[in-house]
Amino acid sequence: MAVLLELKIDLIKRSYPIIIEKGLINNIQYKIKELYKGKKIFILTDDNVNNYYGNKIVDSLKAEGYDVKLMALEAGEHSKSFSTLPKIYNEMLDFKLTRSDIVITLGGGVIGDIGGFAASTYLRGIKFIQVPTSLLAQVDSSVGGKVAVDLPRGKNLVGSFYHPIAVFIDPEVLNTLSDEFFTDGMAEVIKYGCIKDKKFFDFLNSLDSKGKLMDNIEEIIYTCCNIKKLTVERDEKDKGERMLLNFGHTLGHAIEKLKDFTWLHGECVAAGCCLAARISQMKGNLTEEEVKDIKEVFIKFGMNGDISELSIKDIIKTTKSDKKMVGDKIKFILLHSIGEAYIDMSVTDDEMENALKK
Repeated sequence: MAVLLELKIDLIKRSYPIIIEKGLINNIQYKIKELYKGKKIFILTDDNVNNYYGNKIVDSLKAEGYDVKLMALEAGEHSKSFSTLPKIYNEMLDFKLTRSDIVITLGGGVIGDIGGFAASTYLRGIKFIQVPTSLLAQVDSSVGGKVAVDLPRGKNLVGSFYHPIAVFIDPEVLNTLSDEFFTDGMAEVIKYGCIKDKKFFDFLNSLDSKGKLMDNIEEIIYTCCNIKKLTVERDEKDKGERMLLNFGHTLGHAIEKLKDFTWLHGECVAAGCCLAARISQMKGNLTEEEVKDIKEVFIKFGMNGDISELSIKDIIKTTKSDKKMVGDKIKFILLHSIGEAYIDMSVTDDEMENALKK
């Protein structure tokens, strides 16, 4: 029997549930009916996810009397651009979607980000539901209300805080993910252990196969979502503690851009986390053994962090276009120890260079 796990994000102006349940996608029409009494539903997804779940969800919603339109974007980070937005808006307008209707984002982080951004700006805001189908989206990007699009000069440089009315997570959809995309999401899972929960980090390190990880996947997703929930409730607008969730992302985003998004986000974040761990050691915080443990857990789950082909100078330069810049300083997330992160604005170019040389 499927176990239903539920969290609730409590914010000053809005609260919403995160529901985690195996097989949920097979009954999603009933979950939606509990929340939405209108008629029109606009679904944004991508080609890959559409092949698996598009018809099933459209048919189930139509059977409940909803008028449904599905739009499938080409899968990949390149779809998360301004040039895609007018196409989405036009489909919404052609469907005569109003502010009393609803949007469902069915997919990974790209779909959640651009679909949420479109929902936040179409008619100055329309309600939406997140249905994340990748591990990365289930444990991270679908929770917390960050929506965005990319610019040629970097990821997520234009966006807003716009929360869904619910997040529906079905761990069983991960069975259709390739090993590559599963590994992509594991970078964010490991990140949570690094920044907030040493016990969780050690648990992940104890797992020796994807099978054992999947045996515990509901609890793993729940733990990650709960860490993010508590962090977002204390710092919704990313002014302080929530920045800790960006561990590995400053250098990771630079690597991602220099690789022209041919590397998965998780691979780049993993490399960024290992580099941030090295800088933490230089600052006198992490021990050499802890740095080794962090690197080895990423390797265990398929991320070796090899960026030797990239120019150190280019990586450092690219970090300067990061949205976490304050004046001429970068807000780096470093570790006092595994499970305890902090914000550091004193990282120098020399320290980055020394970390990148190792």
